[in-house]
Amino acid sequence: MPNAQNWRVVDEPVHEPADGEVLLKTLYLSIDPAMRGWMDDRPSYLPPVGTGEVMRALGVGEVIASKHRNFEPGDYVSGMPGVQTFACVDGNTLTKIDPELAPLPKYTSVLGMTGMTAYFGLFEIGEAKSGDTVVISAASGAVGSVAGQLAKIAGSRTVGIAGGPEKCAYVRDELGFDVAIDYRNENVYAALRTHCPNGINVYFDNVGGEILDACLGNLAMHARVVICGAISQYNAEDVRGPSNYMMLLIKRARMEGFLVSDYYAEYGKAAREMAAWLREGKLHSHEDIVEGIDRFPETLLRLFTGEHLGKLVIEVAKPS
Repeated sequence: MPNAQNWRVVDEPVHEPADGEVLLKTLYLSIDPAMRGWMDDRPSYLPPVGTGEVMRALGVGEVIASKHRNFEPGDYVSGMPGVQTFACVDGNTLTKIDPELAPLPKYTSVLGMTGMTAYFGLFEIGEAKSGDTVVISAASGAVGSVAGQLAKIAGSRTVGIAGGPEKCAYVRDELGFDVAIDYRNENVYAALRTHCPNGINVYFDNVGGEILDACLGNLAMHARVVICGAISQYNAEDVRGPSNYMMLLIKRARMEGFLVSDYYAEYGKAAREMAAWLREGKLHSHEDIVEGIDRFPETLLRLFTGEHLGKLVIEVAKPS
């Protein structure tokens, strides 16, 4: 688990953008489980954040100065500014966003990478459709809460797994899941047998470990298992793989991982659909906003203790 000794706070002068760059004032930072993986020096889909480098982070910013033809001061953008108050960023990595369409923090959640992950994981990898039974782990979290609502919009029966009565009530009563299973106070394997009597057609996995095994033990024929994340394993010294994987053979099921960046060309379509569902009240998102960039180390740890609802965000500054 990361601790205070893993971080340094450094003051440096803000420099002017080079050709093709944009100077951003960081407004909101997205706090994501992937950050823990970015800190490990081992092969992954991105190189690790090196010792002494600015911590990598997605976020929303305001353009202060621009030497890129597509942006001008006052524009709002999403991208990867890192955990810093100002950032010079390659303009080709930024996307212009509209604060009139939705509040800016939502571009770190349902209209940002979080929402894209839920959308493409559920529909492209999971192929969720009307009549399916869909199970979502970490259902009160950022991606899980969106994925479950999208499953309901598609006409699926949706079962969420979350920790504690408060989170289960949020998943069931506010997000509209059909069932919420409390993994802290219930036997997940038995509860899945009760609530998914015909098996699980789509399992959207955010946690790995014992819950993944329980879901593998109750798959329907030709089920699809979506590997989005495994937060229970990110701080483990010995990562635990699925022990129940033979159920994939028995049920002729498929288990597949994915990176949301693979679908970058289709983000626009997904964002338009989800923005419409937000306006219609079919889709809801909750942003758990913490004020102050200095609170980043303690806020990151909340991902692993479960002390948040929905999308965890740091407000670095107010829009000007």
